[in-house]
Amino acid sequence: MELLIQLVIIILATKIAGFIATKLGQPSVLGEIIVGIIIGPAILGLVENNDMLQTFSELGVIFLMFFAGLETNLKDLTSNLKAALSVASFGVVLPLLAGYFVGIGFGMDPSHSLFLGIVLTATSVSISVQTFRELGQMNTRESATVLGAAIADDIIGLILLAIVLSLTVGGNISISMVLFKQVIFFAVIILCNWKVIPIISKSIDKFKIPDLSMVFAVVLCFGYAYFAEYMGISNIIGAFFAGLSLASDKHREQFEDKLSPSVSVLFIPVFFASIGLSVTFEGIGDHIWLIIVLCIVAVITKIIGGGFGAKIAGFNVMSSTLIGTAMVSRGEVALITAKIGLSKGLFSQQYFTPMIIAIVFTTIVTPPLLKICINKKEQHEIEKQSHAVH
Repeated sequence: MELLIQLVIIILATKIAGFIATKLGQPSVLGEIIVGIIIGPAILGLVENNDMLQTFSELGVIFLMFFAGLETNLKDLTSNLKAALSVASFGVVLPLLAGYFVGIGFGMDPSHSLFLGIVLTATSVSISVQTFRELGQMNTRESATVLGAAIADDIIGLILLAIVLSLTVGGNISISMVLFKQVIFFAVIILCNWKVIPIISKSIDKFKIPDLSMVFAVVLCFGYAYFAEYMGISNIIGAFFAGLSLASDKHREQFEDKLSPSVSVLFIPVFFASIGLSVTFEGIGDHIWLIIVLCIVAVITKIIGGGFGAKIAGFNVMSSTLIGTAMVSRGEVALITAKIGLSKGLFSQQYFTPMIIAIVFTTIVTPPLLKICINKKEQHEIEKQSHAVH
């Protein structure tokens, strides 16, 4: 019964907050994250994170990335692969170095400082994806580059985490095995998307079973997400590739029309609210300067790093800034990494709260910053067309 009341509070609160955010000219996702902080332990304490809400939240981000895959053009994704790798590389190196030196500067030991840098390398593209979707920007070259960079970012982050765990904790962490499993994952996914999924999809209409295509889409989404997690990769990457495999399917509009409304009402709001629910303000007075520095460094390093990677890949300054900004949010990816580090002794409890606040801060500032960048880009394109006509 308590879960049902919590779900009622979350759904109503996120809907109202999302509406207020759009009325104020911001993406609704911003209001949904902020209201999570308000109704959570940090302020009102109406809702507390528990295992069931975490399950709903995980389903929310899985479905969100599945729809991102559905709305992504595979040709755009592959044609921007070089740019995506450039964005990911520079978007990892700069936060890693900056995080390490911030840690050293605030008296952390080298291993804790290195782990802080690894947390800052993470990118949660799900927040940017929702903003792109709300603003009708999912089919742009910039969004395709950001999605590709986020996948590469996830892979690099996992390798870095495996290296640090093997050097500090030791034991059964094998870097070669991590790499091997990633290669196997992508080989199997590419083969399935190329040969297996199209055959199954064409065969579905032969069976006169109601909503069979919908069942297939959900099973594929969960199956890919599970396989990704089993192979040591984030389940949201698996969900994205599941959506991508159905992007040109004739039932695609049916998936969006029937599945999207229910998912958007129940699971996705819980995911955004849960980011805010993870915030507590206990003991922040002792680490206020660390929090301020971490927040600034976390935002600036991704904008500069990802933006520079985009610039050398051929994007103009405006698009490069947009891409760098879309990589700012650390979201659930960094939260999971931080919790792994804490459980493995790679990070001390006293620095955990400042890290979580910095992660949530990057997640909150990304939607409004991204909207500013998109609006400037669109305005620039309109002016460019106007000059061309004259």
